[in-house]
Amino acid sequence: MALTPQDIGRIANLARLELTPSESERMLTQLNGFFDIVEKMRAVDTSGVAPLAHPVAAIQDIALRLRDDVASEPNQREANQQSAPAVERGLFLVPKVIE
Repeated sequence: MALTPQDIGRIANLARLELTPSESERMLTQLNGFFDIVEKMRAVDTSGVAPLAHPVAAIQDIALRLRDDVASEPNQREANQQSAPAVERGLFLVPKVIE
């Protein structure tokens, strides 16, 4: 799929962009280059290839790189709320702004 200068003009209009003719030409070249890359990727046969949860999994065992998800900082809620103007049951109280 190749874009035309008219397509670039329509996209710029929808995005509320004012493009000079040179910017419009450069955008046309860049977007058509992007679509060329997408077409090349679509042409690759990926049948039988399992999807990866993380790109590093293709070269090493990802489970060894990740740490356990545990809290490493102490609970400092009370210390953090000392400077708050109003606190109730551990929650910041703020003025009502919507009626």
